[in-house]
Amino acid sequence: MAMPELKNRPIHAIAQDLAAKSYTVGELVAEYINRIDQNDGVVKAFLKLDKERVMRNAEESDRRRATGNPLSFYDGIPIGVKDCIVTAGESCSCASKILEPVISPYDATVIAKLKSQGFIPFGRLNMDEFAMGSSCENSAFQKTTNPHDPQRVPGGSSGGSAACVGAGFAAGALGSDTGGSIRQPAAFCGIVGVKPTYGRVSRNGLVAFASSLDQIGPMTSDVEDAAILLDTIAGHDPLDSTSLPNQTTNFAEAVRNAPKSFKGVKIGLPKEYFTDGGLSSGVEKVLQRSIDKAKSLGAEIVEVSLPHTKYAVAVYYIIATAEASANLARFDGIRYGKRVNGKDLVDTYFQSRGEGFGDEVKRRILLGTYVLSSGYYDAYYLRAQKVRTLIRRDFEEAFKQCDVLLTPVTPTVAFKFGEKSDPLQMYLSDIFTIALNLSGNCGISIPAGIDSKSKMPVGLQLLAPAMAETKLLSFAQTLQQ
Repeated sequence: MAMPELKNRPIHAIAQDLAAKSYTVGELVAEYINRIDQNDGVVKAFLKLDKERVMRNAEESDRRRATGNPLSFYDGIPIGVKDCIVTAGESCSCASKILEPVISPYDATVIAKLKSQGFIPFGRLNMDEFAMGSSCENSAFQKTTNPHDPQRVPGGSSGGSAACVGAGFAAGALGSDTGGSIRQPAAFCGIVGVKPTYGRVSRNGLVAFASSLDQIGPMTSDVEDAAILLDTIAGHDPLDSTSLPNQTTNFAEAVRNAPKSFKGVKIGLPKEYFTDGGLSSGVEKVLQRSIDKAKSLGAEIVEVSLPHTKYAVAVYYIIATAEASANLARFDGIRYGKRVNGKDLVDTYFQSRGEGFGDEVKRRILLGTYVLSSGYYDAYYLRAQKVRTLIRRDFEEAFKQCDVLLTPVTPTVAFKFGEKSDPLQMYLSDIFTIALNLSGNCGISIPAGIDSKSKMPVGLQLLAPAMAETKLLSFAQTLQQ
């Protein structure tokens, strides 16, 4: 049998092909590498791909399958890895010059879990430096382009992961989401992206940006694939003190048994997310079609309110930058990272961090250090934490009135490179995703249609209470079908 078209071929279909011996893992991986060689010169999703290493892993998988001992049904399927999740023996630069020479000595928990099922970690995917950005323009090494239009951004910070899946370079990828960094690029590139409940997936081995907000999640071509990967990487981890205990998974089974209708389901529309002029006309039309579709499937649409939404961006950029300034203090050229020798110790610090960090990272470190400084801590950081609690309560009240919330992911489709050169305008592009990270709940972005004017993908977002991924993924599958 000839190799099928791999672009948009889902993990569950590839697993069936491999089980039927339609092709080998070696042939599968070689075909992905061939696609990358032909197309990644334009897309630029990969920072590094050790082809010999992944082919060796493919050969090992084929030997396991030949002897009837695959590690799982998915043994041998390649999964791209965002360059802030460590993989033993590979670089983990976070797309920053300061970490360019660093080789990881161990596997992140999520990577160890992937390997235990036979998935092959597949290269290092580009991102905004230290996950600070919404467009993948802040990488120190290259600008990833949108696979639907190379003049447009793929979104950020997991832009390389979204572009990798969108371009068909791997069956799926891992990203991280601190303020929308999985969901926004998923929407821009026309794929599925899941932000799990905070604590659902271990952060051990994820280079920290903002520790109370970061979550690793799957980025795939369809909802069932996202559930398969979430089944693999979720679960309690004693190496992560914020990891939630007593977790049950089996998300893929729930997706396969998803209802065909929304009968008896209440879907909430937060009025703060649907204000006049808040969305481009193309995004608004696609979302309205999705709402109408949900109604036709039997859903009861109810209006809800998240009254503190207007403070979410400000609160996020206080808390996230404060935590970033603390987390990035360790990267100084002495303890970690690339050292630039100065005339004395202090000058070495200045030179190493000055050359090692990009402009956006420096901006956020400065902001975070300022809000944590003496005399400003109470006025900014402490107050932001109090408003964060109010935002979390908004969601709790909303979920008393409905099962899930349906919202936009972004105000517009993917924008062109350089279009948002003003940092504030860039920050506001995350207005519909940030509140979910502040609340700790779970959410998913799924493709909803195409903007008729730009011909670019539009995503819609479903949000559910903490630990309600089963319901979230099941409803997403019903809508996607």
